[in-house]
Amino acid sequence: MSKSLLQSLFDETEERRPLTVSEINLQVRSEIERRFASVWVEGEIVNFMDARSGHWYFTLHDGLSQLKAACYKGSNYKIRFQPFDGLQVRVRGRLTLYEPKGEYQMMVESLEPVGEGALKVAFEQIRSKLAAEGLFDEAIKRPLPAFPKKIGVVTSPTGAAFFDILHVLSRRARSVSIILIPTRVQGETAGYEISQAIRFANQFNAGVVSKDKIDVLIVGRGGGSAEDLWAFNEELVARTIRLSEIPVISAVGHEVDFTIADFAADLRAATPSAAAEIVAQKEEDICRYLESRTSDLEQLINYRLLKAQSGLQSLSLSRVFVEFPNSVKELDYEINDLQQRMRSIILENSKNKAERLALATARLSPLGLTAKLGGYETRLALLGKRQIFAGSEIAAIKAKDLGIMMAKLDALSPLSVLNRGFSITEKENGEIVRNSKQTQTGDKLNIRLANGKLSAEVLASE
Repeated sequence: MSKSLLQSLFDETEERRPLTVSEINLQVRSEIERRFASVWVEGEIVNFMDARSGHWYFTLHDGLSQLKAACYKGSNYKIRFQPFDGLQVRVRGRLTLYEPKGEYQMMVESLEPVGEGALKVAFEQIRSKLAAEGLFDEAIKRPLPAFPKKIGVVTSPTGAAFFDILHVLSRRARSVSIILIPTRVQGETAGYEISQAIRFANQFNAGVVSKDKIDVLIVGRGGGSAEDLWAFNEELVARTIRLSEIPVISAVGHEVDFTIADFAADLRAATPSAAAEIVAQKEEDICRYLESRTSDLEQLINYRLLKAQSGLQSLSLSRVFVEFPNSVKELDYEINDLQQRMRSIILENSKNKAERLALATARLSPLGLTAKLGGYETRLALLGKRQIFAGSEIAAIKAKDLGIMMAKLDALSPLSVLNRGFSITEKENGEIVRNSKQTQTGDKLNIRLANGKLSAEVLASE
């Protein structure tokens, strides 16, 4: 059995053979690595350096002593946060010796803060970094669509979150379509998969017509430990949410759980069910708005009809329309009376002439009077024609007078005035405007034309 390094160094029974520096460093390295293959060390980080290679180099000290440490890229990618000077940490690793310089150091495999959890430190680091970039600014957040018809859900297909969302939307927003974009929501690759799912939704929208596009994305999962929810704290997920052209609702865990995704999203919902309630509320708001607008429209139509009916009643009771039919009737009666009187006069004259002719014929001797009788008959016929002609002339004159009176009445009619290019101007209360002093700037006016109406506003009056 071989002796230990220390025993061999101080054993005077053996012949002493000097060791080379490399030999002694190699033996010391082997002994240290055997004795300290896995050890926990607590101290404060100083001189931290994040090398281009991805390796971390720093020194641990406790005020009295110091220990150099290195954490290679293959190990530090598992650490959630970025170490910094002044941070009190507890590290696990193995001790080794760097032979070229004869310096021993600790090869760190895991690292966690003392007092605060690693996840909390990592959370604050990521939040501060992204906030400084303006990634959480309210000004860059997109509003949710007024009436979303197609909802994309980025979550686990077997988790309770998806079924909670499905239950709420199927109960309260039946017109909404749901597209599940499945992904892992915890584990080492979950953050990357969530990011890819959001990108996929945006690529889908780029390849379809407007009516088939996803209107809003719900990104989330149910409750769990801080470690379970960590995928939604990853910087990659936050940046992908902000790059999304589709508005994003973050719905992670319970109401008390906050993730980086909540700050980056356009809207944060306390739970997946709450996110679905927000979407459903949009549909209910639209329905209430349509009902309100329909009621307003019905009231406006009823008001316009009542106003038009009132205007017609007022117009029908005006003096012009009341007296005009009576005037026409009176003229009609007068014309009929004149015609009747003319007929009576003509008939009476004809009867008198015939009686006088018969009397004269009886008195005269038949001798030598035949020729005269023929002459009288001719004159009588001529006189009869003259009487008829005279009656016709009188009727024509009366008809002409009637036409003149009708024209005058027509000229007095408001409708005739409108046909000649004039108009009737009324205020909103129905008052007819006859003078510019009746109006003020800003008054609303209704202008009645021969055909149709116009609405106007007074800009100035003189």
